Amino acid sequence: MSRRFCTAAVLAVSAALFVASCSTTVQGTAVSVFDDPFKVAGMPAVDGPSGLRPGAKPPSREVENTDGGEIDELAAASVSDIEDFWEIAYPETFDDDGFIPVKQLVSWDASGYESFGFCGHDTYGLENAGYCFPNRTIGWDRGRLLPDRRDRFGDLAVTQVLAHEYGHAIQHLARLDDKNKSTLVSEQQSDCFAGAYMRWVAEGNSDRFTLSTGDGLNSLLAAVISFRDPVLSEDMFIPGANDHGSAFERITAFQFGFIDGAASCARIDEKEVMQRRGDLPVALQQNQTGEWPVSEESVRAVFDALGQLFAPADPPKLSLEAGSAQGCPDARPSPPVSFCPATNTIAVDMAELEQLGMPSGQDINDNGGVVSGDNTAYSVLVSRYMLAVQHDRGALVLDSAEAALRTACLTGVATTKMTDPITTADGNTVALTAGDLDEAVSGLLTNGLAASDVNGDTVPSGFSRMDAFRVGVLGDEERCFKRFP
Repeated sequence: MSRRFCTAAVLAVSAALFVASCSTTVQGTAVSVFDDPFKVAGMPAVDGPSGLRPGAKPPSREVENTDGGEIDELAAASVSDIEDFWEIAYPETFDDDGFIPVKQLVSWDASGYESFGFCGHDTYGLENAGYCFPNRTIGWDRGRLLPDRRDRFGDLAVTQVLAHEYGHAIQHLARLDDKNKSTLVSEQQSDCFAGAYMRWVAEGNSDRFTLSTGDGLNSLLAAVISFRDPVLSEDMFIPGANDHGSAFERITAFQFGFIDGAASCARIDEKEVMQRRGDLPVALQQNQTGEWPVSEESVRAVFDALGQLFAPADPPKLSLEAGSAQGCPDARPSPPVSFCPATNTIAVDMAELEQLGMPSGQDINDNGGVVSGDNTAYSVLVSRYMLAVQHDRGALVLDSAEAALRTACLTGVATTKMTDPITTADGNTVALTAGDLDEAVSGLLTNGLAASDVNGDTVPSGFSRMDAFRVGVLGDEERCFKRFP
């Protein structure tokens, strides 16, 4: 979001500091069979082992220029497994029995002093992985990139990188890589293909890997966030120039594949991506910083903006006294922001909210892939206002798993509504800015507060929280109420 005084330059709101979760998991039985809060794409949301199986099936592929180490063994096992998936999925997706594995696998050490060529590039200092179209080769840096992925997010983060690169090979084989296709579309198709493969693993089909639908899938989504495009200013942002997508866009593409399979990935095109992006900001305007530090003034401004956007018949009251959340007769406190239905009051613990809104900076890899800033804090404030909106509607249960996901969905709706600037009575203008959406997404995956019920309880799966939020960002209030009744 951004904020400005009527006579001042625009500043901004973004959000989501990685903090220990203040929420707990909702207990109970789901109301909706179609959108079961305790399932992920039809599978139970459970924690468990994720990564290379003990006694896993050996790799079927060899690696050129390998050092024979663990990383290359893991990468070879990953590509072998991905090919097992595509042997089945390719003919089902494209009605074509002509699946052809990539020709060669290549490894290098970007931190070493070797001079080895990959797809016309010297690999010295090349911290990357890629698919080379001319010779149908997949290559990777075993020295820095893949070890870093594994250390931060586990074995399957390495597999995720290579599943994405293999997605480019599938595009080439299926003739989806039209020369006029933008990088953005190509990259999100590959994210989607990687999601389809990971669903296959999660279902227990892999002879080499396991993936839990709880913490394992959450770690994978955090790995996807770490590869988001950096937030740039308008004078630096060039549409179509190596544009891979925001964290929100890349996770959305991954979820398309995970939920709907590889066929949904082939349907991603320029029109679909632009429709999904809509008017959401992708670059900072002149003089924007992307951050509006959390303060009493900013909280009041966001609160007032939400009042204008949703106009509840009985507007909630705002209290900046943290202790006022205590003693609510029909809800437990959910700091840093709590909603009490009985008194129709939103209570804010300013010190905790300020801490939640501290920015991580651009180098998110130093934070385990977490994007943090003002909008994780503001997204939590928004979510409590969305509980007040639900309360105003009447006859809705606010302390259930369905309520948690309904709140995430409505928070997504509010986020999109704030794309257009709202001027409040105190002379501030509140609006979404580039990077805000990613900060909210990161908060959904780490602390889950913006996807929690009136007691601050959330559902176990970050995937489900993100899915509900995405429905709201791309939909409207009625869609949220219908999907999560």
